[in-house]
Amino acid sequence: MLIEPSCLPPPNSAITLLILVHGVQGEEWQDEQCLYVTAEQKLYPQISCEKNCKPVNVSEEVMLKATCDDQKSVTYNWYLDTSFQEKVDPLPAVCGLSGFRPSSLKLLQENTSILLMNSSFLSDLRASATGALRIKVTAMTKWAYGEQTYIVSTLYPPNVPACSIIPEQGNILTSFRISCNTSAEPGLLIYCFCLKPDSCLYCGHEPELPSVYLPLGEKENNFVLKIFISVANKAGDIVHTHVAVKVEQEDTIKGNQILHELSEKISSVPIGKNSSMALIQLSKSMSSVLNLGGQDEGSPPSLRASSAQEVRELILRTLASIPADEMQLVLGMAEALKDVTFRHEELSPLAQLVASHMLRNISKSLATGMSSPEDDTVRQKRQMTAMHLFHAVGNVLEASRNQEHKEPLSSGTNQVVVQLLSALENLQSVLLLGRPPRDHPTILSVPTISMYINRVQLQGLDGASFHLNMSNSAVFTLPSIASLNSLGDDDEPVDIRMVSFLENPFPASGNFDVQGTVGGLHLTRPGGQLIPVRDLKDNIEIVLPRFAKLKDTQTVLNLTTSTTLQVNMTSGNASLVIHLEWDFDLALTLYLGYGYHPNETNYDVKTHLHPKTNLTGQLATWILSAEELPFGEGTYYMKVIPAPELDPATHHDVTVSVTCFISQCVFWDELQEDWRGDGCQVGSQTTLYSTHCLCNHLTFFGSTFFVMPNIVDVSQTAELFGTFVDNPVIVTTVGCLCVLYVMVAFWARKKDIQDNAKVKITVLEDNDPFAQYHYLVTVFTGHRRGAATTSKVTVTLYGLEGESEPHHLSDPDSPVFERGGVDIFLLATLFPLGELQSIRLWHDSSGDRPSWYVNRVSVYDLTLDKKWYFLCNSWLSIDVGDCVLDRRFPVATEQDMKQFSHLFFMKTSKGFQDGHIWYSIFSRSPRSSFTRVQRVSCCFSLLLCTMLTSIMFWGVPKDPAEQKMDLGKIEFTWQEVMIGLESSLLMFPINLLIVQIFRNTRPRSPKEENTRKGPVSPQLSPSPEAAQEAFLTSETVTKDIWRIVNSLLKTLKTSSPASGSDLGKSMDINKLLALIEEIICRQNKTGKDFNEEGRKKDVSIITLRSVNLKEQTRIPRIKKEMKNWLQSNDYSHYLYLHLQHVQKELELLGPQGFQDPKNHAQAMVQVKTLKSLLGNQDSSQGPLSMRVQPTVSIVRSSKQGSTGPGLPWWFALIGWLLILSTSGVAAFFTMLYGLHYGKDNSIRWLLSMAVSFVESVFITQPLKVLGFAAFFALVLKKVDQEEDYSAPIAGHLCGPDSDIFFRARRDSQSGIYQPPLDVDVEKMKKNRLKEQRAFALIREILAYVGFLWMLLLVAYGQRDPNAYYFNRHLENSFSTGLQGVLSFQEFFVWAKTTLVSNLYSSYPGFITDGNSKLVGSAQIRQVRVRNDSCPVTQELWASLHECHAPYSLETEDMSDYGKGWNSSACNESSSLSQAWQYQSQTQLRGQPFWGKLTVYRGGGYIVHLGTDSKNATRILQYLFNNTWLDAFTRAVFVEFTVYNANVNLFCIVTLTFETNAVGAFLPQAELQSIRLYPLTNGLHVFVVAAEAIYFLFLAYYMGIQGRLMKSQKWSYFRSKWNLLELAIILISWSALSVFVKRTVLGARDVKYYLTHKDKAVSFGETASADAVLGYLIAILVLLSTVKLWHLLRLNPKLNVLTSTLRRAWGDISGFIIVIAIMFLAYSIATNLIFGWKLDSYKTLFDAAETMVSLQLGIFNYEEVLDSNPILGSFLIGSCIIFMTFVVLNLFISVILVAFSEEQKYHQPSEEEEIVDLLLMKIFSFLGIKCKKSENIMTSGTSQLGTAQEDDRV
Repeated sequence: MLIEPSCLPPPNSAITLLILVHGVQGEEWQDEQCLYVTAEQKLYPQISCEKNCKPVNVSEEVMLKATCDDQKSVTYNWYLDTSFQEKVDPLPAVCGLSGFRPSSLKLLQENTSILLMNSSFLSDLRASATGALRIKVTAMTKWAYGEQTYIVSTLYPPNVPACSIIPEQGNILTSFRISCNTSAEPGLLIYCFCLKPDSCLYCGHEPELPSVYLPLGEKENNFVLKIFISVANKAGDIVHTHVAVKVEQEDTIKGNQILHELSEKISSVPIGKNSSMALIQLSKSMSSVLNLGGQDEGSPPSLRASSAQEVRELILRTLASIPADEMQLVLGMAEALKDVTFRHEELSPLAQLVASHMLRNISKSLATGMSSPEDDTVRQKRQMTAMHLFHAVGNVLEASRNQEHKEPLSSGTNQVVVQLLSALENLQSVLLLGRPPRDHPTILSVPTISMYINRVQLQGLDGASFHLNMSNSAVFTLPSIASLNSLGDDDEPVDIRMVSFLENPFPASGNFDVQGTVGGLHLTRPGGQLIPVRDLKDNIEIVLPRFAKLKDTQTVLNLTTSTTLQVNMTSGNASLVIHLEWDFDLALTLYLGYGYHPNETNYDVKTHLHPKTNLTGQLATWILSAEELPFGEGTYYMKVIPAPELDPATHHDVTVSVTCFISQCVFWDELQEDWRGDGCQVGSQTTLYSTHCLCNHLTFFGSTFFVMPNIVDVSQTAELFGTFVDNPVIVTTVGCLCVLYVMVAFWARKKDIQDNAKVKITVLEDNDPFAQYHYLVTVFTGHRRGAATTSKVTVTLYGLEGESEPHHLSDPDSPVFERGGVDIFLLATLFPLGELQSIRLWHDSSGDRPSWYVNRVSVYDLTLDKKWYFLCNSWLSIDVGDCVLDRRFPVATEQDMKQFSHLFFMKTSKGFQDGHIWYSIFSRSPRSSFTRVQRVSCCFSLLLCTMLTSIMFWGVPKDPAEQKMDLGKIEFTWQEVMIGLESSLLMFPINLLIVQIFRNTRPRSPKEENTRKGPVSPQLSPSPEAAQEAFLTSETVTKDIWRIVNSLLKTLKTSSPASGSDLGKSMDINKLLALIEEIICRQNKTGKDFNEEGRKKDVSIITLRSVNLKEQTRIPRIKKEMKNWLQSNDYSHYLYLHLQHVQKELELLGPQGFQDPKNHAQAMVQVKTLKSLLGNQDSSQGPLSMRVQPTVSIVRSSKQGSTGPGLPWWFALIGWLLILSTSGVAAFFTMLYGLHYGKDNSIRWLLSMAVSFVESVFITQPLKVLGFAAFFALVLKKVDQEEDYSAPIAGHLCGPDSDIFFRARRDSQSGIYQPPLDVDVEKMKKNRLKEQRAFALIREILAYVGFLWMLLLVAYGQRDPNAYYFNRHLENSFSTGLQGVLSFQEFFVWAKTTLVSNLYSSYPGFITDGNSKLVGSAQIRQVRVRNDSCPVTQELWASLHECHAPYSLETEDMSDYGKGWNSSACNESSSLSQAWQYQSQTQLRGQPFWGKLTVYRGGGYIVHLGTDSKNATRILQYLFNNTWLDAFTRAVFVEFTVYNANVNLFCIVTLTFETNAVGAFLPQAELQSIRLYPLTNGLHVFVVAAEAIYFLFLAYYMGIQGRLMKSQKWSYFRSKWNLLELAIILISWSALSVFVKRTVLGARDVKYYLTHKDKAVSFGETASADAVLGYLIAILVLLSTVKLWHLLRLNPKLNVLTSTLRRAWGDISGFIIVIAIMFLAYSIATNLIFGWKLDSYKTLFDAAETMVSLQLGIFNYEEVLDSNPILGSFLIGSCIIFMTFVVLNLFISVILVAFSEEQKYHQPSEEEEIVDLLLMKIFSFLGIKCKKSENIMTSGTSQLGTAQEDDRV
């Protein structure tokens, strides 16, 4: 039975169809069915009121008219809609669709577009409570339907109310009052107070909100919040207004204080009708602050997160206490839940549980308790509420997933998920409530969940596919309707409920690792009853996406070789998926064997695969289920053979890409709450990106996925290496790395040898031969630039018990104090200095690098085993830092050692020199036992192992659906973490073991025969020549005794009775010995008896012959004895030792060495007496360890001794063995993997590996070093002991006993031992400053020459020398007869002859010369003036009725006309109609034109001449015949563009004919050549490079000027040279911007031409930009050249000239004013007299130019005399007399007088001295002798080292 549409009621209706069947024997059967009438609205009719509109007068009829755009044959029916007024009649029992509200319509008129309502019908409006009627019109065609409503009302629209808010400013906890004043009666209007269109505070009849809480305002709007207020009457008329309030967060509300404030506010809310809404508003306001994030920046992050969690818990508990019994409350709670759960990471487990309970309860009440019929407004609120709740469900679900990863799965988390799923089910019921069948589906989506809801008839399920328009959504495809046998009644609609989760929401299972999307589909009855779907005959197809992006995991097999792929099956229940791709049209046969290599006859499973291009349409995928795999888990081998087999001779590179992975389809068993796999299998459409499942039931589905690691079959090594020719990438890379390793190892070995030479302790040459107390001085030079020095450094130690002599720190065999270097010196003193207090360093500032940056110094007392540290961190320089050469540094305290700067520097330095394995190759400390060769080898092994682990896991897929860990902007998945851990576990331990072996292995103990004598630095044993030179004399003995006296006095701090500066010279040996005796007696009298003290202590002598810092034989007991022995402040032991030396000298010298032998005898007696006073002090009486031995070891840390802790030396061999084995294995398997992957994959992996390596070495590891250093310096503050460098002392500290007597004594009076005087330092500073300024001048000149050179290259690179000839050629071609054009007729004659003949040639598209192509079409444009452009005087009105004014922008005619300038025929359309229609400048893409008379707009009346001569001639004849040019024409422009490819130039040609209303034309030709394709010339590469270098120079000068501006402030702008520099910089950047604009415009114009080749193309804007660019560059060159004057200011003559102009400027400025006045006077006079008849004076500018020419002698006297002989002669003669003879001569005289005065009083400036110094340096460098060269550096001292400085220059 068919029911016609005309028989059906309007849509949104329900009718019942009753069928009665009568049998033959009188039986009766009946069936009743409910039909729901729906229609999709495709038409949109419009209703307009034609008569008696709002407000309606009920005594008159109303006319309404319906229209529908672009629709014909539309049938209109008019209805009275009473759906919103009356109660809806209940539906028949058979219509069981709950929530469906049918329309209540009364037909008024049909089949008419006009509705007339008479007064009798309208009389019901008076009695109506609302005063309004709703009229609905339906529009229907054969294929479409539409409807529209209109309100007929007697009510007037409401007035806009005056609203206010109190207070006008507050915070989120402030209670605001909003009120609106209106004159309407209460209850007639509806007020809505909304923050957003979908978020309202209140809607009702009350015009006032007494208490409301508002959210935070927008920060961008200064926290101002707008509240939109709408007022509506019952007829639907609405007016709008708004109020503004500032809602900001109080700074005092921080941390836990917000909990207290919020709790107080909640408790203060009064209990009543509005309390629930107030709590909801308060929750939303508080959420607006919490959702901003980072508000409490002052508190720790942990406190911030904890406070936010507690606040959200409090809000959720508050919302849970609100009853959800009204729709408005439910909507508000839904919004609040969405806001409070927005930041899911701040939801605690308790908050998640409370939120899930609320979501389930609210959604349940929304689906069941509020299902009564409602109008459209309630339906919209219900849908909006469902949307908010759905977002909240997504937020809570995301929070629960994060909780699962942080904590083990608990019952609370499981309960949250269950309740959220229940809430989703309720929300589906809400959205299905009242939905008619066959409507559009509803789709909701948030990042974690997507939901699909629809209601369809049963027939709509036949093969239906349900999916969302998102790539990560699940897809369900049902089988045929015949397979769905459990659906029951065919007449009842079926509800589709589909949910797709981005990741698994259910608890993790121990059996299945579900990855990717989880989707669920359920079919239900309209009442919500679940339809069971299980055990279907045909499977349901499910596609579950896994991830969006995946690296390539393919393995490439070469089919021409017998390649076999190894596959490890790790699960016996999953399916093995093998996907193949190949690019040849042949089928493949796949053989699979378990544990063996299969072939054509021996295999377990085989299949045939066809290429994708086959008509079967199947993917080349082989899926083997668990039942098809014969042996389950294990190792399988797969062989691929093409059919037919390929000939290796002709097919040598035929490959196939194979991808293997295992997958399994599972479903969620809701009863057992676990994942199961029965009833599902993997489909044939499974790929790496999605799993295709085939299941026979419906529920939630997921999939497992695992890509097996890439396996290489070692047995096929020969076959893989056979493919080297096709894939040499990885093998070549590994080979190059091996070669590079060998080369770097050789370099490292060389550096190790050099380092070993540096590892020594230098014995100072100026140590006293008698000195036996030793200090080890270690000097650390800084790492700063220029820290090294070539100066002579001197050091002095200061202790509590004396000070050392100044010692020169030097090594004759190797340079010292290099950048970052560590130098160790052995310094000897005659007596101990006690506790060191400070150290003094200075140098003489000599050499080519005099400056020195000393980082720190450590002094080690070898006897006491004690070390002092001195933190220097200072420059010793005359031009850097504090500009001092001499500085004293105090000893560092423990607090100084724990300073952050010191600790951070020490840790960073150590980290880069030793911790950073790559950087330490180049920065390794020479004293480290971990050699460079070992470090290079460790890096090589580490790199190969990293490459192996990387290539093993290359391409393993990553699932972004897996939970991501978020650390700010850094995100990573657990799978990435596991792969990284696996890689680290594979390669890190073995490399760490190798490094630790090399670090901790003790060096091999040297054999005795190899340690007899080490290298001497310096060699202290004297040579025969030295012994002869230092022959022992009486003077030598006397000086030795004097040194002992002097040192003893300093040590004991005692003044000598006979002390004097020349005591040692003026007194003989006997007096000196008597002085010693006097000192001893004085000490005995003061209670310090040398003898008694000497008897109390054991005394011995230390003679260090050969000291090895690595040997440590001291035991703690002996060390303690030595300390106690030395702490007595008794120096008798050392004095006794020195007297023994003196006695030995006297014995060796004998009486014959003295002039008077009695002196010798007396001296011997005195020495023996002194020794007796000191007592008998035998060295054997001291402690055992201090007796004289041939070799004694210096006390060192036990860690460095040969017997200390550490690994034996042979462990280094184990380390080398590990390096060889790991490197070999890693290199071998890396090459195999590379050959296995194929060339393309190998290249991709290699690029990825290179990027990762660079990032690790240059970013990650340096940041790690800096981070650890900062952590130790800030947190731990632990002072690590410096490394005790072990190195043998080069040479003997003292040779045989006789050696010390023949050694040379140092000259203490040498200047090296005297600190530099302040006067000398000041002179050095001045000379150094002059040198620096001289070098700065050289740099400035060279830099500016380079700058100017680059500028000239850029300037001339922008101009082509061919442009002139190109322009001249075109100008000559088109200017023939141009000057003879004086009328309109002559213009057309010229255009038909010269223009057309030269514009078109026999070569299509080229002009006459055949070399230049016409770009587009030529055009003729004219500008006109209006007819009424000027008034006619009344006297001539009778004879002259019109006046044509000259052209101006105001008088230009812009009207459209018809043919012949007929204004009445302006709408005609023809091919040439545009010639009579005005086109604006924008339409023509033109530019204003500056002609001879005035400036013209770029618009006008246009005619295109076309691209051929015939068409152009026809158009010109048409224009001439129709008088296109007439008396109103003011200018004609002929415009076209040509391009000459030979010279790569565009030429924009503009031929202009102007008239100033006189009637004659003024012709002008303007041509401009530009280059728009600069890259066609190979020389342009140099121009581009010059441009880049120029702007680098510009940036350099900007930095200089910025520093000057910062230092000089406003005085910077007083210097004209600074202003010149500033102008150059600004013009340069302006030129760059114009250059960019020209490039963009040129590209735009060329692109326009390529798409409009038949039209005229305007390049005017591009040409203007090019012209401006040329002007800017020209000005830039001018200013830059002028700057050379400033650079040459140091030339004395130019300096005198500049000073002359400066001196005469006052007088010159006055003369300039006088000259300007006279020039202006004569220019005005000549213009007024001759301007009307002489061309040279026609304008004021021309007259002024002529006057200037007169002064230069260039003048045409004849034309002036012919014009007016008397007046002309007077003017010219007076001008010559006054201007030339008087004023100009006086001007020159002023300059000459100033010049003579400047020469007379000129004084050389400091800059001239700098120039002289610079010239002397240059002459010295060139070897030219100059007399002044000796005077340049006279102010320096001998320490300055001028020779070295000259060499450096």
